[in-house]
Amino acid sequence: MNTSVENYFIEGCGRCPLGATPDCKIHTWQRELQLLRHIVLQCGLTETCKWGVPCYTFNGKNVLNITALKNYCAIGFFKGALLADEKQLLEKPGENSQAVRLFKFTNLDDIKSIEADIKAYIFEAIEAEKAGLQIEFKKNPEPIPEELEAKFEDDPYFKSAFKSLTPGRQRGYILYFSQPKQAKTRTARIEKCTPLILSGIGLHDKYKQTKK
Repeated sequence: MNTSVENYFIEGCGRCPLGATPDCKIHTWQRELQLLRHIVLQCGLTETCKWGVPCYTFNGKNVLNITALKNYCAIGFFKGALLADEKQLLEKPGENSQAVRLFKFTNLDDIKSIEADIKAYIFEAIEAEKAGLQIEFKKNPEPIPEELEAKFEDDPYFKSAFKSLTPGRQRGYILYFSQPKQAKTRTARIEKCTPLILSGIGLHDKYKQTKK
């Protein structure tokens, strides 16, 4: 996985086989990503690299990241649900997402046309961090299988990636991992799905991609 912001804009996140190749989606959105980076840095956030992508923090707290996906590039607010979003510019990454909200862009002009709004939203997110505001997450009703808990203990990076998934994606994996009666089968399912989880892909996302 990429650990450098500069390398991200050249080679991508490194979480899939397309990283550092001409087919990496990073090349589709070069100009858009550079402008988004410029806008974010003007707001006084600290730039670092987490989960292979540029992440921007305030006093050590994650505020937002910048990502390139197949159909769009985005600014993702970690606590976007706290923002007023009076102009209805933000989108959920998934229907069950409780916290993250996205600015999605498909061309340079779209970014330029709302640059002032983007900055206003960023400053609002910073103020939320200053105030110590937190998202009140709905508890997952499904018990986590022992094998998954063991995986969390053995691999903190895996645990962080799993907790970064939307609640709906987490629930989908928990139900899938819990189904088998034998522990070895549950463990095998977890290991098989580990690359998907590390890439931020949900179990049902995988099936949708297979059908295309």
